[in-house]
Amino acid sequence: MSDTPDSAVRTYTEQHRAAFLDDLAEWLRIPSVSAQPEHDGDVRRSAAWLSAKLRETGFPVTEIWETDGAPAVFAEWPSDDPDAPTVLVYGHHDVQPAAREDGWDTDPFEPVIRDGRMYGRGAADDKGQVFFHTLGVRAHLATTGRTAPAVHLKLLVEGEEESGSPHFRALVEQRAERLTTDAVIVSDTGMWDEKTPTVCTGMRGLAECEIELHGPAQDIHSGSFGGAVPNPATEIARLVAALHDADGRVAVPGFYDGVAELTDTERALFAELPFDEATWLRTAKSGAASGEAGYSTLERIWARPTAEVNGIGGGYQGAGSKTIIPSSARVKISFRLVAGQDPDGVREAVQAWAEDRIPAGIRHRITFLPATRPCLTPLDHPALQAVARAMGRAFGQKILFTREGGSGPAADLQDVLGAPVLFLGISVPSDGWHAPNEKVELDLLFKGVETTAHLWGELAAALR
Repeated sequence: MSDTPDSAVRTYTEQHRAAFLDDLAEWLRIPSVSAQPEHDGDVRRSAAWLSAKLRETGFPVTEIWETDGAPAVFAEWPSDDPDAPTVLVYGHHDVQPAAREDGWDTDPFEPVIRDGRMYGRGAADDKGQVFFHTLGVRAHLATTGRTAPAVHLKLLVEGEEESGSPHFRALVEQRAERLTTDAVIVSDTGMWDEKTPTVCTGMRGLAECEIELHGPAQDIHSGSFGGAVPNPATEIARLVAALHDADGRVAVPGFYDGVAELTDTERALFAELPFDEATWLRTAKSGAASGEAGYSTLERIWARPTAEVNGIGGGYQGAGSKTIIPSSARVKISFRLVAGQDPDGVREAVQAWAEDRIPAGIRHRITFLPATRPCLTPLDHPALQAVARAMGRAFGQKILFTREGGSGPAADLQDVLGAPVLFLGISVPSDGWHAPNEKVELDLLFKGVETTAHLWGELAAALR
């Protein structure tokens, strides 16, 4: 267990609350929107601000790492104990576009505090959750008497996450020696809700493809030629219809190879969460739940691989009729992947499945985008248990476990560095990531501070 006393951490955090919020507000005023070229200078200014603030916090090494796009920030604070484990914290300093006319009640880059919340773009995603580490490590030192963290602490804060992290993997590969670690902490995530603190144990991967079918060299008359030549729109429809079986399983042979099945313990832990399907359906704007038979809704979106048609088209789409056989048709499909699946194997299986169904007279092209690997840390992993203990001490209650149905760059860290990935976030669904009036709950933000104050001692003991 960490030697950081709980009450002392809480007192220290409260004493430094006002100054911490002033600093965070200053950072939020920098409109570091990576997706908009006119804000390139602001993204650089954000990186410089964070680098300077980390040095002010006490990190003896702070560097700005250039990429072919926006810069990342690296910081390092070695422990006094040469045998201490190494921990790398990941986050991002870029933010989504935002403008008052989008529906914000106030200027998105002029943060305001109201009703125990701080409103501003990046308050939760992800500047607030990166920044709580600065006060957390100071509380860790102040309340233990240490002059350096109990672990060799590193931070990597990228500047392009909101633009799809196009240069992140290359950066991690190039700097892998500097980033060597025993565990990765990702603070770009959240909890179940305000009353249910949770730790995420993994994210799904992602593979995306577009299938184009070409038949006649041009649109042709359906009366003169219909029923006598292959129709690419019909063949696209047949492909889509064959994508799933009657039980909602993906019908591509080999798709489920290697899938890590849910354990009874994991299913029981998911069932402990206060999930209300009717409320979830309202959020989803859907009239019914659907998916692979034999699994709950949470199991389907967190722990099962999926195939979804994202778009389909071909032939005439205008008003009235145009009796043709179209010359081409296409479909875009995304596959969410879970632990144990190999994106390259999925690509090969999908390509073989599709090509086996394309008839003579139809030319095709199948294009895959770069894939994201899934990541999952077992429930009994010592580092995961250390995160849960630290969070439990901060919140004073039992910590439950979730997974994330989406995908992100955390898998690149696990893949390249070969270290387990742990998710530590305090954001809640009502924080409005990517939406107008993004905010962070201040009480939860400071629970994040307390968690990190306990975490370094917990991990130092767990990873020896």
